[in-house]
Amino acid sequence: MSSQKAAVLVAPLLSVFLFVSCVISVVSSTKRDVAVLLRVKNNQLDEPNNQLGDWVETSPNAPCNWTGITCDPPNGAVVSINLSDLALAGPFPANFCRIPTLQNLSLSNNNLNGSLSSTSLSLCSHLISLDLSSNVFVGKLPELSPGFTNLTTLDLSLNNFTGVIPASFGRFPALKILRLISNFLNGPIPEFSTNLTELTHLELGYNQFASPLPSSIGNLTKLENLYLPRSNLIGKIPEAIGNLVSLTNLDLSYNNLSGEIPSAIGGLKSVTQIELYMNQLSGELPRTLSNLTSLVKLDVSQNNLTGNLPASIAGMPIQELGLNDNGFRGEIPESLATNPNLSVLKLFNNKFSGKLPVDLGRNSDLTIVDFSYNEFVGPLPPLLCHGKKLEHLCTFGNKLTGPIPTSYGDCTSLNYIRMFGNNLSGPVPVGFWSFSGLTSLQLENNNFDGSIPPSISKARGLTAIRIAGNNFSGRVPKEICLLKELLYLDASRNRFSNELPSCITELNKLQNLNLEENMLTGEIPKSVGLWKDLTELSLARNDFTGEIPSELGNLPVLTYLDLDGNSLSGEIPVELTKLKFNKFNLSNNKLEGEVPSGFSSEFFLPSLMGNPGLCSPDLNPLPKCPKRKRVSLYVVGVLAAVALVMIGTLIWLLKRKTICILFSKKQGTLKITSFQRVGFNEEDLLDSLTEENLIGSGGSGQVYKMKIKSGETVAVKRLWGGNKGGDTEALFRSEVETLGRIRHANVVKLLVSCVGEDFRILVYEYMENGSLGDLLHGDKGGVLLNWAERFSIAVGAASGLAYLHHDCVPPIVHRDVKSNNILLDEEFGPRVADFGLAKTLQHNVREGDGAMSGVAGSCGYIAPEYAYTLRVNEKSDVYSFGVVLLELITGKRPNDDSFGENKDIVKWVTEVAKSSPQERSGVATNPSIDWRQLIDQRLNPSTSDYREIEKVLNVALLCTSALPVSRPSMRRVVELLKK
Repeated sequence: MSSQKAAVLVAPLLSVFLFVSCVISVVSSTKRDVAVLLRVKNNQLDEPNNQLGDWVETSPNAPCNWTGITCDPPNGAVVSINLSDLALAGPFPANFCRIPTLQNLSLSNNNLNGSLSSTSLSLCSHLISLDLSSNVFVGKLPELSPGFTNLTTLDLSLNNFTGVIPASFGRFPALKILRLISNFLNGPIPEFSTNLTELTHLELGYNQFASPLPSSIGNLTKLENLYLPRSNLIGKIPEAIGNLVSLTNLDLSYNNLSGEIPSAIGGLKSVTQIELYMNQLSGELPRTLSNLTSLVKLDVSQNNLTGNLPASIAGMPIQELGLNDNGFRGEIPESLATNPNLSVLKLFNNKFSGKLPVDLGRNSDLTIVDFSYNEFVGPLPPLLCHGKKLEHLCTFGNKLTGPIPTSYGDCTSLNYIRMFGNNLSGPVPVGFWSFSGLTSLQLENNNFDGSIPPSISKARGLTAIRIAGNNFSGRVPKEICLLKELLYLDASRNRFSNELPSCITELNKLQNLNLEENMLTGEIPKSVGLWKDLTELSLARNDFTGEIPSELGNLPVLTYLDLDGNSLSGEIPVELTKLKFNKFNLSNNKLEGEVPSGFSSEFFLPSLMGNPGLCSPDLNPLPKCPKRKRVSLYVVGVLAAVALVMIGTLIWLLKRKTICILFSKKQGTLKITSFQRVGFNEEDLLDSLTEENLIGSGGSGQVYKMKIKSGETVAVKRLWGGNKGGDTEALFRSEVETLGRIRHANVVKLLVSCVGEDFRILVYEYMENGSLGDLLHGDKGGVLLNWAERFSIAVGAASGLAYLHHDCVPPIVHRDVKSNNILLDEEFGPRVADFGLAKTLQHNVREGDGAMSGVAGSCGYIAPEYAYTLRVNEKSDVYSFGVVLLELITGKRPNDDSFGENKDIVKWVTEVAKSSPQERSGVATNPSIDWRQLIDQRLNPSTSDYREIEKVLNVALLCTSALPVSRPSMRRVVELLKK
């Protein structure tokens, strides 16, 4: 009994003891966790925004109520630390892992930097999840110890890791998610990665592997996401891909994969998305694709695929089908119309033929349809907008016939219509003109008739109406004046009649108005001065009467004026001479009087012919203007005074050294054209060309510095030679025709051009700091050491080029982008300069056309395809600009001797970027390869944003891609840099 009583007494005491022990243990572990967390916060992390201000030891329930901390409710132990998006900086805080209960550590989207060592990461071997994505870590990926037996998620994406994937990454038995996206990893995709049989996500895209997919990829039977875009993959897609029976997403886009798509791809029974676009795949679509009953999106565009579209694939219940930019041919199977899910259909740039399926759109809600640039014939499918969700409709460049189906007039969801270049006919459905969300309407070069209805006023978002080359008739309705967003109106080559509505000048955003070859009458509206953004105006071959409005001369950016073939009368407004024209034509009218002196050159003569009443003292075969028979004494006195002044000026000029330089031979008439308002005259200009004002000499001429009376300084460039014709004349004309008509803060301003019999002179705004090339490589090297200034120059120059490519009509290709042609003002503001080789690209020329007679440009900057194809487009400039970015980063010339034999800056930087293993801001781990040989040593480390430099390097490498199609547009370059 006593023993039983003792047991009864001991049991409660034991319970109390265990409870107290547990409490002591929890309190002890809590204090330990608090101490670890505060030590890391105070000693290892820089938190500029004080996001961890609530990490206070004395706060109730610390640390479980602190920002980013999650505890296990039963015992209060820290199990998760999530400090993502807090702008934290500093090295990897490995001491967080000294908390033994920690399972998940996420530090993504911060500014953590330095390298990751195997030693520091070994503390974290007990983790289940480690996310260090979107930071600034550098150097090689660390070898990880065998202790990571519980790790299921490892995310090191969006950093700057280099080198190969370590072998230890293939020894994580529990790993399910491996993300290494957007680094600088190279070498092969290792075979050992296919040992990770528990993997569900293998995401290695946006790296530089230059590797085929491992043939053993089929071992990863649990894989759900294989994400490898822009990874420089080569070779064929292995047959083993078909073993990935759990795969839902396959993305191998933007690589260099070749060969046929393997028929084994039909084994991906769970796949919902296949993206293989932008490769070099060939052959036909494997019919086994039709086995993929879960497939939602198939995009094989921009490859070299051929053959027909099999009916079994066309009838698959997918939502998005992208076959564009291949060599497919034959008819589209009727089965395509039976798909109940089809939403996006892209067939453009192929060789498809025959009629389009008549029921296309009947069974699904189409949103985007584009079958442009094929060989389709027959009528448009009447039910394309049956689901009332169609937004984009592109049918241009085919041989379609018949009317637009009346049902399209009820398709209120449409916002983008391009149907030009077919044989479509009949009236356009009334509703087609008036969709409220419509932004672009292109119907040109068909056989449409009828008129523009007043209901067009409802399409308030329209920016472009292009209906040229049809049989439209009637008035241009006054309701068109309500389209305040309109930029382009081209209704040329139709049968419009009557007067233009006077309110048309209220379209103050209009940039291009083309109404030529109609039957329009009446006068040109007098209020044309409201068109401040107008660059092109063509009213040619109509029956306009009255005078040419002098207000046209006040339009700041008008470069194209064609009024040929009307019945315009009166004199040519002298105000027009203020404009710099790319095209100017007043011929075949009823104009009279003396031609303004600004147009008295042979250059303008063809633009004036067919006006019997015009006369000129200088231009043959125009008749001489009759002399006045009676002159007042006042006029005689004025003329005498002017003559005395001119004689005095001539005597003074004869004493100047300028005359010896410029007029050693007899000069013809000097013609000066001003493109900007200037404060100097011919005398000042000629007087500046002296040896003491000479500041530079280059391949095309000499440059002088001239201070004008207002106190400003200008640069005067005298071209070598100067005879009409030849290279000098071509350079001069290109410079004048280009710079004279454009205005942009990052394009150098041409102020004046001057033409004499034996010389050509150009006057520009003066750039105090010379060229970028001089500052980086010349005697001034060392002035421009600040990375912020270099970055600002990059963004400005990119903006200037983007303006030339995307905002000029037609687009302008510079063809000689280099650091010497980027000039810098007093505050290092950049201006793109030297347009002697510039060319315009016509909109009707498809990309890749535009062959030049010879290679132009500067060595080291020329895009590789330009050198052997002589084909020029905007992507040639993008490559050259990428070289300039590399100059800004490295401080080296494009063909520096230090690169080694047969290497330029692109090849050198690419090789270093692929192979460099160490951190940017630390000490190299491999002395033979050092990031310090890539980044300009003159840059001050304390003021240089290495993360930003790396991002700019990424942009430079994109710009200098070997394939033009892989390069971004200049507009995209600006976006990337600003981000």
